[in-house]
Amino acid sequence: MTLRFAILGAGRIGQVHARAVAGTPGARLVAIADPVAAAAESVKVAYGCEIRTIDAILGSADVDAVVICTPTDTHADLIEKFTKAGKAVFCEKPVDLSVARVKACLKVVEANRGRVMVGFNRRFDPDFMSVKAAIDAGTVGDVEMITITSRDPGAPPADYITRSGGIFRDMTIHDFDMARWLLGEEVETVMAAASVLTDPKIGALGDFDSVNVILRTASGKQAIITNTRRATYGYDQRIEVLGSKGMAQAENQSENRVVIADKSGFHSAPLLNFFMTRYIAAYANEIAAFVAAVKDGTPTPTTIHDGLMALALADAALKSVAEGRAVKLAEVL
Repeated sequence: MTLRFAILGAGRIGQVHARAVAGTPGARLVAIADPVAAAAESVKVAYGCEIRTIDAILGSADVDAVVICTPTDTHADLIEKFTKAGKAVFCEKPVDLSVARVKACLKVVEANRGRVMVGFNRRFDPDFMSVKAAIDAGTVGDVEMITITSRDPGAPPADYITRSGGIFRDMTIHDFDMARWLLGEEVETVMAAASVLTDPKIGALGDFDSVNVILRTASGKQAIITNTRRATYGYDQRIEVLGSKGMAQAENQSENRVVIADKSGFHSAPLLNFFMTRYIAAYANEIAAFVAAVKDGTPTPTTIHDGLMALALADAALKSVAEGRAVKLAEVL
């Protein structure tokens, strides 16, 4: 059985997923939808699919699953429409910027027995998967502390920031999901600090560009997250898990592993420059996992519930910054 896909949205992330679908055994890209004709045409030319409207895809008998890569404020509505139409749905995070709206969407999906996976690609990065495997195997013992470093090489355009919900909801949300996944327990309290240090224009838009978060579970496990919109040396993605028996680390990835030494010191290649190159394997693994779950009738590895919990952590972080205190997750759920 080949799972036939349509992608809604041919922007940057839509093109990433188009490549992943086209390269996944047992999957075929049938259609692309985007109001920008040039963007849709580029996907059509690259992968041999048709250009259709979203409404046409909704009624297409030759489409089994859709990948939603449209603006955030359309996600929940599209999930509900395509779930009711009997299509499997893969949706980029977040489902919505409102916890209440995500809860309502989840009820619709459950009522229609929908198959929905939310895109938290970092769970599918080979190095991060190895760290998780070491935790599950007991190699590091009981998890005690996690440190997640995630620093972008530069800020997104102002237009994106105004629509994304801000740094906690569009950037840290990935790290919130990773923390839940690695801790193996739900977070109870959130303490966050946020500043504008890299670009005053970001502050003028009501957002932050430099944040740190401490998450704590009921048993006392902790996760520390550090984010910035500006890392001059490249896309900085690292994880460290400290346990009762030892530690597991996933370090940065560079353009190559060659190190040159001379009288001025040791020199290595730059880091991979952004998520499109750093997480190529993760995006491929993610779509492959979605295809396998739909074909086998098994639960998807990430769900709307995961999206809901990550968004709630983002809301708790914002509340913590605003009120200067630790916030219990129950306050925002």
